[in-house]
Amino acid sequence: MTGKLILVSHHLCPYVQRAAISLREKGVPFERITVDLANKPAWFKAISPLGKVPLLRVEHDGQETVIFESAVILEFLEETQPNPLHPTDPYARARHRAWIEFGSAILNAIGRFYSAPTEAALLAESETLSAMFDRLEVERANGAAGPCFDGERFSLVDAVYGPIFRYFDVFDRIGDFGILDGKPHVQVWREALRIRPSVKGAVAPDYPQRLHAFLQAKGSHLSEITRQGDPAIALPQALSA
Repeated sequence: MTGKLILVSHHLCPYVQRAAISLREKGVPFERITVDLANKPAWFKAISPLGKVPLLRVEHDGQETVIFESAVILEFLEETQPNPLHPTDPYARARHRAWIEFGSAILNAIGRFYSAPTEAALLAESETLSAMFDRLEVERANGAAGPCFDGERFSLVDAVYGPIFRYFDVFDRIGDFGILDGKPHVQVWREALRIRPSVKGAVAPDYPQRLHAFLQAKGSHLSEITRQGDPAIALPQALSA
């Protein structure tokens, strides 16, 4: 066990959300501090080697250790906090870690999708994303039945994919990109994570509006579509619940 935990955060960062979800699932109390990455405070620059979030500030033995990089933070929490989210079997644990890495690759693809400068580029990135979720559909179809990645038990894989699916709650309000169409096992998983308290509580209620504003300002083809439809005006309360 450790002392006080402080999660240094940003409103939109999916990697921060992973850590917040893990902490909530473990029932571990923590403080959360949000920073403006466009105007980084001096104290943040001093303790963040890469200038990124999340950071986990850990008090122990009268000292503070700063842990950076979300994968390292998740593993640290597994090693030091109760209620493990990784499987105990080493083969299953390795499989989970691999699909966590796949989740990071999906986040990179999502970044390319919302940054695509042209309609053709946006279409290409949407097809790439769809193919990645096709792989997940097969994995889910062949895996244990249940609302979570590996059946009934919530794991770190679920903590990683909850923030991924949250993007699509907003994307779906902007346009019909078809990325998750024809993937019933993925859709069941998505819905189960959407309503899970730890996943819902990993962001502030105004997350959809903040993400919409971020997408509008991106200067990409998706930005143009977002401005034309201006879906932020009609974002449903369910998305920010």
